Amino acid sequence: MKILSGHFTNLTERWRWFALPLLVSLLCSNHFAVQGAATTGPNIVVILADDQGWGDLSINGNTNLSTPRIDSLARSGAMFDRFYVSPLCSPTRAEFLSGRYNHRLGVHGVTTGAERLSLDEKTIADAFQAAGYRTGAFGKWHNGAQYPYHPNGRGFEEFYGFCSGHWGTYFDPPLEHNGKPVQGKGYIADDFTDHAIDFIRSSKDRPFFCYVAFNTPHSPMQVPDRFYNQFKDRPLGMRARNPAQENVAHTRAALAMCENMDWNVGRILDTLAALHIDDQTIVLYFSDNGPNGWRWNGGMKGRKGSLDEGGIRAPLFVSWPGHIPKGSAIPHVSAAVDLLPTLTDLARIPLAPAKPLDGVSLKPLLMDPKAPWPDRLIFSHWNGKLSVRSRQYRLDPAGQLFDMEADPGQQTNIAQHRPGMHKSLLDSASNFMADLPSPAKQDQRPFTVGCREFPMTQLPARDGVPHGGIRRSANAPNCSFFENWTTTGDFITWDIEVATAGAYTVEILHTCPPNAIGTEIELRFQDATVCKRVAKHHDPPLRGADHDRVPRQGESYVKDFKPLALGTMTLPKGRGLLTLRATHIPAAKAIDVRSVVLTLQPLPSTSRAPSEKHQN
Repeated sequence: MKILSGHFTNLTERWRWFALPLLVSLLCSNHFAVQGAATTGPNIVVILADDQGWGDLSINGNTNLSTPRIDSLARSGAMFDRFYVSPLCSPTRAEFLSGRYNHRLGVHGVTTGAERLSLDEKTIADAFQAAGYRTGAFGKWHNGAQYPYHPNGRGFEEFYGFCSGHWGTYFDPPLEHNGKPVQGKGYIADDFTDHAIDFIRSSKDRPFFCYVAFNTPHSPMQVPDRFYNQFKDRPLGMRARNPAQENVAHTRAALAMCENMDWNVGRILDTLAALHIDDQTIVLYFSDNGPNGWRWNGGMKGRKGSLDEGGIRAPLFVSWPGHIPKGSAIPHVSAAVDLLPTLTDLARIPLAPAKPLDGVSLKPLLMDPKAPWPDRLIFSHWNGKLSVRSRQYRLDPAGQLFDMEADPGQQTNIAQHRPGMHKSLLDSASNFMADLPSPAKQDQRPFTVGCREFPMTQLPARDGVPHGGIRRSANAPNCSFFENWTTTGDFITWDIEVATAGAYTVEILHTCPPNAIGTEIELRFQDATVCKRVAKHHDPPLRGADHDRVPRQGESYVKDFKPLALGTMTLPKGRGLLTLRATHIPAAKAIDVRSVVLTLQPLPSTSRAPSEKHQN
């Protein structure tokens, strides 16, 4: 079995960020080298679903729902029959953005900073932006929140959505627009689509790259009545591989969310047609992992989080009217790492990547599904486990071998019957694992603060560390807040690196019950300190539960947090702990805290130091 060259090269560059200090001042701009910039080319719309399984589409045989607009992309273009992603959200997104496997990218978790795409990686948006495209991202990011990890630092000039791994409420949610907090309007997927459509309309006269990253059908299971009502009492004709494992109420909500997503995809397609640019636009649709529950998925083994077929096989449809033959069915294996080289190749953007890509361009197959194509191996790695897929075989994390053509449900281990193939895939897996970082190494990257290009930095509870009795509002950190602050010995820290020395205004997003009025707060970084007495109560209720279709597991509910201005701090450049304490608590507990917001204040134009300027 031939392995594509480049998969096991470049060992010396492996995970260098573990050992090297973070030079934020040199990384506040991030561009992809291209060999000549394009001024014309096809528009690109990439649509990514969150936790939608391969089986959650009617075109793949699921009669429990109808997804005609998503299905139309396959009918008007190409369907990849064996497309593979990672078993969880953030690594798949990083692989799409970079064209490289997640173990190279610094992405080794889904929250508390482990989801961040390393700053020395370039992205697909960098490539298109350098080629003259307008670039916009709308929805869930999940590859870093603080600039330059933020989408605006990774090649996207426009961003509307949230940077976390999941969100606490899907109706009128708190979001951000280019780093600044905003209030979303209506249902979250509809809102993301509205902003994507506005971006498309405003960009119709020049090439654009539009990334629409839905956060559905990821939990919490919330969806408007018009989509849910048709499912709430509907019998399910198609069930999970093991029906006893299936939560039918969860499945109904997930399918309703998929139909909402289909409606929104239709709105995007209708916009392209109304603007008469549909034949000038490549539309690509895929999902980031297997289904987030046991439900019908073509009889495959595994679900989200699994490295078996059902956890990592996802839909991939690519449509470009007049260029990609209609109804093409491509049986060859492909992966998320292929999307960057494929789209840049279709747009005729010649890359000069600073690091070798793991993906390959699928353009030859899109232009001619019968084109000669060598077999290859796709590696799916997460949490120290690895699965290897060729066109015919899968080696699972336990070392079992399955003939996926004869046994798509992975029922029979044939390792003893195909010892040569088994050894070949084991050897390939061993070579791949040799390129992984040591499990003993820990992520030591601080959270970045204070680039001049992006003066506001949000430090959410997700990225902080509680001490004493303080705890997060839910086990899953992503959309949590800090609560149970009962003593002056309790405190919260954030490990930060300040890129630019200067004056910073400080706010905390907080709530305060009436008996916590008088709480005195201190924020400290090295020798800089700011203090504030909380003088007004703000005690809104938790919200989100009234929209849940099934009880949530793991995600926090949210509150309408209010900014509390602490004052101004003069921060030195460098790394250290930002520490939030309560020096006085008048009653049973202090305030609840959602985040700290630090905003670098502008310097007079005549006094700006040359060393603080960054190249764009």
